Amino acid sequence: MAPPCCSVADLRALILGTFDDPGLAVLAAHLERVEVAAGSVVVAEGDVDRALYFVLAGEARFLRGDLQVGRVAAGGWFGELALILGRPRAATVEATAPLTLARLDRPAYERLRDAEPALALRLVETLLAGVADRLVDMTTSVGVLLRDRSFPRRIDVPVRLRGGITVVRTGTPLGELLPARIDGKLVVGGLIDRRATSLRWPITSTCSIEPLTTAHPEGERLLRRSAALLMLEAAARLDPPVTLRMGHSVGVGQRVEVAGVEGSLATLAARLEDGMRALTEAATPLHEEWWTVDEAREHLRERGWTDAADLLDTWHERTVPLCSFGRVQALALGPLVASAAAITGFRVLGDGGGAMVLTYPEEARPARPDGVTETLADIVSQNRALVDPTDRWLATLGVESVGAFNRACVSGRITTLIRVAEGFHEKRVSQVADAILARGRGARVVGIAGPSSSGKTTFIQRLEVQLQVVGLEPVRISLDDYYVDRDASPRADNGDHDYEALEALRLDLLGDHVARLLAGEEVQTAHYDFRAGVSHPTGGPRLRLRDDQVLMLEGIHALNPAMLPALPRDQSFSVFVCPLAQLPFDRLWRVMASDVRLIRRIVRDRHGRNHDAAATIRRWPSVRDGERRHIFPFQHRADAVVDTSLVYELSVLKVYAQRYLLEVPRDDPAWTTAARLLQLLDRFVTIYPEHVPPTSILREFIGG
Repeated sequence: MAPPCCSVADLRALILGTFDDPGLAVLAAHLERVEVAAGSVVVAEGDVDRALYFVLAGEARFLRGDLQVGRVAAGGWFGELALILGRPRAATVEATAPLTLARLDRPAYERLRDAEPALALRLVETLLAGVADRLVDMTTSVGVLLRDRSFPRRIDVPVRLRGGITVVRTGTPLGELLPARIDGKLVVGGLIDRRATSLRWPITSTCSIEPLTTAHPEGERLLRRSAALLMLEAAARLDPPVTLRMGHSVGVGQRVEVAGVEGSLATLAARLEDGMRALTEAATPLHEEWWTVDEAREHLRERGWTDAADLLDTWHERTVPLCSFGRVQALALGPLVASAAAITGFRVLGDGGGAMVLTYPEEARPARPDGVTETLADIVSQNRALVDPTDRWLATLGVESVGAFNRACVSGRITTLIRVAEGFHEKRVSQVADAILARGRGARVVGIAGPSSSGKTTFIQRLEVQLQVVGLEPVRISLDDYYVDRDASPRADNGDHDYEALEALRLDLLGDHVARLLAGEEVQTAHYDFRAGVSHPTGGPRLRLRDDQVLMLEGIHALNPAMLPALPRDQSFSVFVCPLAQLPFDRLWRVMASDVRLIRRIVRDRHGRNHDAAATIRRWPSVRDGERRHIFPFQHRADAVVDTSLVYELSVLKVYAQRYLLEVPRDDPAWTTAARLLQLLDRFVTIYPEHVPPTSILREFIGG
């Protein structure tokens, strides 16, 4: 037998100090000495290396991906489960200083077991005792982290599931109680007491459980976010790694901002897509962990996620959840899929124009309306033109994330931010008025369209003022006065009257009135009696257009060429109004414009119309469906686009919206969305309404 790799004194300094010297001498004879240079890997995560290592000198760290999860120094050891059970390595072990190890591999252990069974058994007992001690220490630490709630109160809990009561073991993952699909739709999460939750979440108390599929708007959102995190993970695993940031939504997907990449974006897109598919095919699990705010902030800042670290400066809780598919640790601002296997049907697209897009997974991708012929490159280009101006002036103010915005509020810069934001709006409105004037007598009809809660009413009022400033007198006609009789209106799939369909308007009457007005005739306009549901073709005011007047048409179809097919394009000027540019939380998460509009509508309906938030939320999916069919397919026809977003508005809307959302009953289907919106608002510093100017678009929703 070869000379021992280490002395009895070396082994006595380890946990083996209770062994007698003859026993240590026998053990030393079965060990192999290993020298490892600083920075070198001893074993890699996932390796099946059936060996135990004693650290005789030096120090090493344990890594899961790029995340350090522990350290070991002289006197310690690692690999007992690999030796005894043959488990793959749970972490990479990397030397942080020159390392001297004593290695006991499986064949050497078997020789020891056969020759000295009592000594081998005692070694195993000692190693397992060390594992137990570490588990106790870990449980104690987790108990402190979770405020001494590391142990369940009961062994079994009853839950309401599928219309009955089922008793489950405490700690059972939610995913074990739900099917993979329902009515052909993928189950991506669950609803625990109506709150969207990851399938990995352990059941610990009596609750009501429902599946969350991609048929639900929150299920779509969950799957889209998961695909974005998977893309960031794939980018981190490239050689060399690539820095990505998820950008604004472009309808069927999400823009992706790429930093420091040389070469073809199409090539990079293909590599990223291949990397994502590999993670999907491997069913890479999602890891979710709770960190203290301080350690999470330090970790994120070290890795360049400064926007996420800034957000934690105003984080109220003492802990923060992080999520990962391996190397990239991101804030867990909402539930994600339990496994990458659920993320399929996506594409990563890039072209020479500098654009990269992650299309949403097929099951979470909105249907493309009939008649839309734009390419994805066209849509991305339009999106850039719409949101980049706002992003640029926010960058000049140093407000490029929610965390940076909160810091500006706390440091007393909010008055400046409000003035600049409102000034940006006023400048944009005046630019639209100038563009209408520049058209000369050609642009006699101004069409204004935008989705729900875009601030169209206030925009039109401000545009009317700016038109008067440049010498044009606006004359307004509401498309609502040209509805057909209620009995003749088209029906939606659910049988209700579809007032958003183009066929709900008396297009022939509208076209006749507009043509006569442009010809200089006096016209008795129409009026619609909403109470009786009856159209009065001559019930409105009499109008005649002067040379210095323009006709303003406001409604969801104002950009649709089929509304006034006989009107030449050069005789109209169309405006698309919508809150577009929104701040990111970090490289993965950002505020969605549709959420801003929904919160605006909740506040307006409850604050000004006494409609409760639950009803507004329940109606929102049908509102969004109407927008996708009747407004967004024609936004590219607009001669001008006005971004009505205000960087500070969620901080003001929060004053009202938090209470209105808390009024939603916990057993109401609307609570799923209400709970998520409450969490969104909680990330913003509060600004009181008296700071809002009286002419602000925000006043349309909060009053005053």
